[in-house]
Amino acid sequence: MNAKLLGFFSGFPTHHFPVDIMERLREELTVRDSLVFVSAWPSDHERNDSDSTGMHAMFEECNMPFKRYSVIDDRTAADDARRLIQEASCIFLMGGHGVRQFQLICDKGILDVIRKSTAVILGVSAGSSNMAKRALDIWESPVPYDGLGLADITIKAHVTKENQELLQTLSRISVEQNLPICAMEDESAIFVKEKEATYVGQILWINNGNICPISQKILNYSSREKFQLH
Repeated sequence: MNAKLLGFFSGFPTHHFPVDIMERLREELTVRDSLVFVSAWPSDHERNDSDSTGMHAMFEECNMPFKRYSVIDDRTAADDARRLIQEASCIFLMGGHGVRQFQLICDKGILDVIRKSTAVILGVSAGSSNMAKRALDIWESPVPYDGLGLADITIKAHVTKENQELLQTLSRISVEQNLPICAMEDESAIFVKEKEATYVGQILWINNGNICPISQKILNYSSREKFQLH
């Protein structure tokens, strides 16, 4: 693992960072020269500009403004995309369509650049899924695909305990694919630093047909035995 910190997020429907997440980001983001968003809707330029501005406003609200921020989408030349990632203090993989985002990363030649980055790397929703060794976009396929491989933590965002149909689908996928899944409610997070994983908020651990609330004990064991943090 080269990144200073990995942050896996589900989503922020209120458009504000919860206090415990804000405090962790403030602790780690001591250098804020350049924030680079990677789009998960590469051709929706208006949306990308609006979402990146809105997300940066969340950092500003917490007194963590960046000197500059930019977005990588299909308007960005490959050379510029590589330069932006190399210069980034924080790389933020946005939510949206996971497969399209990963294809954009490949098309712009920034896959290995992200993997080698020593920046803080954050992902929300589809972006957090793509950070995994085995990424999962269940709306495209129940079969995981090779993600960035920053950590072997497979994420499904926007999950609630009440959505039993979705939980059973994830349980079935977990068994069929031998794939532990972290099913995250919005405003939750998993942070990884120097092979130590911690969590915030409500997250369910789905493994071998079993579904239970995640705990630090599960996370510690899985970090050693299954997550294979890189």
